[in-house]
This record gives sequence, structure tokens and C-alpha cells, in this order.
Amino acid sequence: MRGTRPRKRTGKASTSRRAAPKRWSRRVTKQSDALDLVHGVFKLSSASRIAASLKRSAERSKRRKTGAYRSALSMLNFYINRAGKNLPKTQRERLERAKIELKRQFGKE
Repeated sequence: MRGTRPRKRTGKASTSRRAAPKRWSRRVTKQSDALDLVHGVFKLSSASRIAASLKRSAERSKRRKTGAYRSALSMLNFYINRAGKNLPKTQRERLERAKIELKRQFGKE
């Protein structure tokens, strides 16, 4: 048969067929064994609201492997670190203030 010769692959997938990259960090924030987070918790308008939501999630969790404070702070740090340079400066500052507020709410000052 003519024209049935297999085509050579160049190693690059066309943009229309490329699968979305696997986002393990998204899966961690959605399906973490430590905490069941409220959707959009890291985008809340104030640091105290972020800290309060993380504290509430950590205290209610029955699956966390460590104390509530460490679990909440760990999830906050995880989000900040994974966002990296893509995190806007104002949001990064709000999340850094949320760390301080979380410490205050747990009485760890």
C-alpha cells in the first residue's frame, strides 16, 4: 500500500494534543490528608480571615498527623512556596501577615 509508511515523530507534541501538566501541588491543597480547606481560603481579603479559616480547618481535622498549629502553618507555607514568583506581592504580604496572625490566634507569641 502506498502512503501507509509510519510518520517519523520529532518528540514534540502539537499544542492541540498536549495534555495539561500534572499539578501535584493543586491535588495536595484539595485532597490533603491533613486539612480540608475552604475553597479559596488563600485568596481571602484579610490575613486574620485566612488565619481563622486555617485554624478552624486544622482544629476540625481528624486526619492530621501533628498539632493543629503545625498543620495550619505547614499548609500556608506550602501554598506560598508553591506559588513562587507567580504570587503577586500584595497577596504574598497578606499571606506572610497571616502567618503572624495564625501564631497569635494559637497563642504561640
